[in-house]
Amino acid sequence: MTTKRKALNKLVKLLELEQLEINLFRGQSENIGGPRVFGGQVLGQALMAAQKTVELERKAHSLHAYFLLPGDMEYPIVYDVDRIRDGGSFTSRRVVAIQKGRPIFSMSASFHKHEEGPSHQIDMPDIPGPEECESDLEAKKKIAHKVPEKMRDFFLRERPIEIRNMPGESMFEKPRKKPPYKYMWMKAVSKLPDDYHLHQCILAYASDMGLLSTSHNPHRLSFADGNLQGASLDHGMWFHRPFRADEWMLYATDSPSASDARGFNRGSVYTKEGILVASAVQEGLVRIIKNKK
Repeated sequence: MTTKRKALNKLVKLLELEQLEINLFRGQSENIGGPRVFGGQVLGQALMAAQKTVELERKAHSLHAYFLLPGDMEYPIVYDVDRIRDGGSFTSRRVVAIQKGRPIFSMSASFHKHEEGPSHQIDMPDIPGPEECESDLEAKKKIAHKVPEKMRDFFLRERPIEIRNMPGESMFEKPRKKPPYKYMWMKAVSKLPDDYHLHQCILAYASDMGLLSTSHNPHRLSFADGNLQGASLDHGMWFHRPFRADEWMLYATDSPSASDARGFNRGSVYTKEGILVASAVQEGLVRIIKNKK
């Protein structure tokens, strides 16, 4: 089994969840290099918990979530699903993620059976395709010699989602002042099962990658500088059309506003063929840490 396959299998297993009781599920966490549980992991797991209580023919069309407390990677997360409504066309669920007896995350999600109706979308931006962009892993290999040897294997590990930024836009470059827009290609590193609900959970997981940092662009901010505190505060997502998370998707993001130590960000997800499949919004903490004198 390849390292890519192993990395993706680990993510799929992370999203599977253990059922403890009716409406009650338990998930584990994975260290991706930060001090807290990755927000995208909690999003994906909460969506999976909700989906497990909904008829299979009904698919998530929207979710709205709040990150309440940092998650601790050393403890499991329990997801408590409230079956708010089962209607003729729509199903509503509320999910609370609990750790050490305290809610760390809450989410409302809505599911809809397929219906025919009018359809339109805004066009995908005209930008370089994934073949013209460098993966984050390749960018990491170029600077791996600067990383302490004991941390190098973890730094260069295979990740379940491949990210390719635009030429000259590597996340490891020194920050410079840029417009509040960002584009990156992303996909699962190997083929996924033909389970659309899993593909939605994978995209929810990936949608938290890089979205908040769009609001950093106009201010030359970077977590690498050590003077920035950031965290996802909330996250909204809408699923518009079918897609596969193991095929290239463009994540086109922009940040209309930043104020009061919060950055507001939007994202549009397109297939390589230019079909708009999902949208995301997020507000996050953008707090400058001033040096103490």
